[in-house]
Amino acid sequence: MHEPDFTLSAGPTMSSPRVQQAQGRPMIFDYDPVFQERFRETERMVGELMRTEKDVVLMQGEAVLGIEAAARGVVRPGMKCLNLVSGVYAKWFGDWLRSYEAEVVELEVPYDEALDPAQVREELERHSDFELVALVHSETPSGIENPLAEIGPLAKGAGALVFADVVSAVGGTDVRIDEWGVDICVGGPQKCLAGPPGMSLVVVGEDAWAAIEANPNAPRASFLSLLDWRETWIAGGRVKFPYTPSVSDVHGVHAALGECLDDGLDAVIARHAGAARACREGAKAMGLELWPRSEEYAANCVTAIRCPEGAEVKATLEHVRERYGVMLSGGYGELTEKLFRVGHMGPGSRSLYPLVAVSALGRGLADLGVEVDLGAGANATLGVLAESREGVAA
Repeated sequence: MHEPDFTLSAGPTMSSPRVQQAQGRPMIFDYDPVFQERFRETERMVGELMRTEKDVVLMQGEAVLGIEAAARGVVRPGMKCLNLVSGVYAKWFGDWLRSYEAEVVELEVPYDEALDPAQVREELERHSDFELVALVHSETPSGIENPLAEIGPLAKGAGALVFADVVSAVGGTDVRIDEWGVDICVGGPQKCLAGPPGMSLVVVGEDAWAAIEANPNAPRASFLSLLDWRETWIAGGRVKFPYTPSVSDVHGVHAALGECLDDGLDAVIARHAGAARACREGAKAMGLELWPRSEEYAANCVTAIRCPEGAEVKATLEHVRERYGVMLSGGYGELTEKLFRVGHMGPGSRSLYPLVAVSALGRGLADLGVEVDLGAGANATLGVLAESREGVAA
C-alpha cells in the first residue's frame, strides 16, 4: 500500500518542507552549544505561542506523556479534583485522576456540546474546596472547543489549580496561559503546529511547582518527572539535561514553531479559523450535519461531521483513501463509528486543502450510495476560502 497523497486527518498532520528539512539535519551531540541554544530558543518560542512567562518544559514523548507527567506530578491521594468532561480525552483524564486516588467530581456534558461556564461556576460554589480543576481546551475527537478563557479565571478565583490540555489548540486558536489563570498545561507539536509528534510542550507555573514539590507521590528520578527537569535543567542554568533529548524532534519542533511565529501567530490562527469555516460550510451545503450542536464552539483544528444514515465510517474512510489518496479520520473511542473528522491543521489550513478534504469525503459518500450535493459543497467551501484570501490580501 502506498502512502496517501493528502493527509488531512486529526493528527499527526502534514508537515512543511521546512520541518522535514530540519528533521533531516545531521545528528549532533546534545551538549553541543548549537543544540543547547536551539533547545533554549524552542522553550522561548513555546512561551511566546502560549503567551506565558511561566516555565516551559520540553518533555521527550508524545503529548500523552506530558499529560500523564502533569497529572502524576500534581495529584496526590485524597486531592479533591473537578474534572470537566465534554469528550473522550477529558473522560480519560478522570480515569487517571482516580487511579492516583484523587477524590474526583465530574461535570459532564454531551460530547456534541461545549462546557458551560455558568455550570462550572455553580459546581465551584457548591463544593468550594476543589484543589484542582481540569479541562480540555480543544477536544479533537469531537471537534469541540471549550471556553478556557472564561473557565480558567473562575477556577483560579475559587482557589484551585488549573490544568488544561491544549494539545490541538496551540497554534490554531488563541491560547493565553497567564491571562486565563492556567497553572499547568500541555501542548502538542503534531496538530496545528504541524511538527513531529514526539514531544510534549509543558508549561508549569509556580503554584503548580509548589504542588508537585509537596506531593510525595510525584515522580522523581523518572522519565515522567517534571521535578527532574526543574532541578537539573532549569535550576541548573539550562545547561544540563536530566536525560538525552531527541535531537531530531527538537530540530523539527523548533522549525514548526519558527514557521508559525514567522507567519505571525494571529494570522496563523485566522487561517485555521477560515479553513474550519470553509469545511463547515462545505459539509452543510452537501447536506451533511455537523457534529457540534452549535458552530459557536466548533473547533479550529478539525471539522467533525455526523455519519449520515446508510454510511459506515470505516468503510467510507478506506474507500476515500484507496480511491482518492486522501487520509481523513473517523471518531475516537466511543465516537469511532459516529462521525468523520476532516483535518485542516498546519499546511492543511492553506490554499485549497479544505476543498480537497470536503470533496474527497463527499465523493466517497456518493460512491457508496449516500445522496450528497457535491457541487454545492465545493462552491460553499470555495466561497469561504475566497473571502479568507481577500482578507489576507487586504
